[in-house]
Amino acid sequence: MTARTRPPFRADHVGSLLRSKEVLQAREDHKQGKLDAAALRKVEDQAIRDAVKMQEDIGLQVATDGEIRRGSWHMDFLYQVGGVTKVQDNLKVQFKNAQGVIEFTPAALKVTGKLKLEKTIFGEEFKFLKSATTKATPKLTIPSPSMMHYRGGRAAIDATIYPQMEAFWTDLSKAYADEVEGLYKLGCTYLQMDDTSLAYLNDPTQREHIKQLGGDAEHQHKIYIKLINGALAKKPADMTVCTHMCRGNFRSSWVAEGGYDFVAEALFSQLKVDGFFLEYDDARSGGFEPLRFVPKGKMVILGLVTTKKGALEKKDDLKRRIDQAAKFVPLDQLCLSPQCGFSSTVDGNALSLDEQIAKLRLVVETAREVWG
Repeated sequence: MTARTRPPFRADHVGSLLRSKEVLQAREDHKQGKLDAAALRKVEDQAIRDAVKMQEDIGLQVATDGEIRRGSWHMDFLYQVGGVTKVQDNLKVQFKNAQGVIEFTPAALKVTGKLKLEKTIFGEEFKFLKSATTKATPKLTIPSPSMMHYRGGRAAIDATIYPQMEAFWTDLSKAYADEVEGLYKLGCTYLQMDDTSLAYLNDPTQREHIKQLGGDAEHQHKIYIKLINGALAKKPADMTVCTHMCRGNFRSSWVAEGGYDFVAEALFSQLKVDGFFLEYDDARSGGFEPLRFVPKGKMVILGLVTTKKGALEKKDDLKRRIDQAAKFVPLDQLCLSPQCGFSSTVDGNALSLDEQIAKLRLVVETAREVWG
């Protein structure tokens, strides 16, 4: 089995990490006016250095900044795109877990101007991450362009600015293409576009939601695939771009259910990314059969280790599931990771820092035993 010297790696991870008590306290002190922005950044800087060292020490070939500076995995990025306004639409999102339902009313956005990239978003954050790594490849995570559209649909886009949707898709794709170019110039060779929409659309209740918004539920995934492909049309050959798909990740809870069957054929055969981080930690994600559509040369990173609870998986169980997946896509095209980030929002999932490290170490050790 060949070793991987470029991403995605046999042992990889999605991105976000639990915030330390020091970071959480500093954020609260900053919110209350007790700590200025420079002092908060100093605390975050040290937390990111510690997070990078942890990732390198346990043997990961990749390191992220844990999204430690963010409050939200996606909104912190989307609000920085020119033409976007932060709003509160009072739409309640229901996240589910074994105990019941959590209702969450996150801030939303409205497109009130022509979309454009005014600066390389998270550019300074990436430069700091790159400076903090000593041997791992620094990976930056950003939301997929589809996240600009999915929640609000057409109603969140000012019709006087974009009377025709085709112009919206063109400008959004161009803004992301400019972001990819800007990040590459800063030395970013590993980029991940996080996308819940492409996984949500497998759930019939989510497709019904799209219909209620006036969208084309049966074809929306194809619109998003075309959008992302446009953003990546000029991607440099030595830059790896992967997408990560999950069904919601907030305080160990989720939104959607269902396998990848509905989107699989178009997604795997048409989306021009280098690899797919797929949530596969429980029955909620369906079976491995949709992987039969993955073409030669594309990588699949199996998210078999859950980030939603602290109990540690058994290596033999992980190996058994990898073997099952390898019936549909060659083993050499497979990698291993946790199913999602550990802290998609500042709140974090219901596990400890030590349990988080144990999960990442398990990914590294299992990958070594499977792929060498």
